Amino acid sequence: MKNISNHNIYEGTIYHKRFLPKKHDFKYNFYLLDIDVFDLESLKNRIFSLNKLNFMSLQSSDHFGTSIDFLKNIEELLKKFDLKATSKMRFITLPRVLNFVFNPISVLVLFDEENSPTHILAEVHNYNNGRVVYPVKLEKKNNSYFGVVKKDMYVSPFFKCEGIYAFELKYDENKLFIKIDLYEDEQHKLTAVFNSKSKPYNFKNILKIFLRYMFATFLVVTRTFYHAFRLYIKGLKIYSPRENDKIRRY
Repeated sequence: MKNISNHNIYEGTIYHKRFLPKKHDFKYNFYLLDIDVFDLESLKNRIFSLNKLNFMSLQSSDHFGTSIDFLKNIEELLKKFDLKATSKMRFITLPRVLNFVFNPISVLVLFDEENSPTHILAEVHNYNNGRVVYPVKLEKKNNSYFGVVKKDMYVSPFFKCEGIYAFELKYDENKLFIKIDLYEDEQHKLTAVFNSKSKPYNFKNILKIFLRYMFATFLVVTRTFYHAFRLYIKGLKIYSPRENDKIRRY
């Protein structure tokens, strides 16, 4: 039976480039799920579950809040930032794969009645069990949506805990483009880009994604440590996390 849902699979590339104090860049293939938060049940199939063990799954406990009810967690999160739920909200993230997950960043996108993104809530994790959510108000310029927010969590040992994140979002049914620039002391330190094309979420496509990216989440971690070692031998200054960088704030 054909699986009909309101979700998408965005498959493309991740590109990272550090500018200062040493240049360093890398690129690899990657994917993200684009989830309609009001239609979670249609995610389920033979290999994908909600809050249950399977080859792939979405676990509410991996994200903001403590309830098994994902929508309830979203509502409570929006209240904390004095935002209201909208009729269209999309959650862009990596699922658990073989019960393993690490999401450097997941994004909840809020849309207005004209189907334009107005805010994103960027959920960021680090390797110290820390988590923070950044509320970002978006403004449209040409075909993109832009927003800035103050950085307030340790992520990389080679960057300070403080800085400015500048976001750029392009989103439609055919493609997803997310760009994040990091600035420290008014210097452009890093750019990270996810550029992708859409595939419909159905059993056939999610099975292909599973087989193609079965170890993708594991590779996110191993690649991070590999590139961290390369940066270390280049002589970059190392920063340490603060105590509140080791906790889940939301």
